[in-house]
Amino acid sequence: MIKAVFERSGGEFKGFSVSGHSGYSEPGSDIVCASVSSAVMLSCNAATEVFKLRADVKAGEDSVSLRLHDKDNGVVRALYEHLKALEEDYPENITVKISEV
Repeated sequence: MIKAVFERSGGEFKGFSVSGHSGYSEPGSDIVCASVSSAVMLSCNAATEVFKLRADVKAGEDSVSLRLHDKDNGVVRALYEHLKALEEDYPENITVKISEV
């Protein structure tokens, strides 16, 4: 299962971590994993390369995390909304939570 945890403080998103594998299908044909991976990569690149937000990004074999040093301009919230929609369609393959910090 993919686990996504979003950090929020005072109503503002501060970052996220996404880890695991969906188990929806075989590697290479797993549409849930591909959707999540693509959305996470887009969000990290949009935050750091397009909007030039200061952030710590870490990527491991099956995990990615991003922690903002700047105010979120909507990128992290957009990822949250996208992954929540995937969670509704694939509840056995992805879980999305908010951690108040």
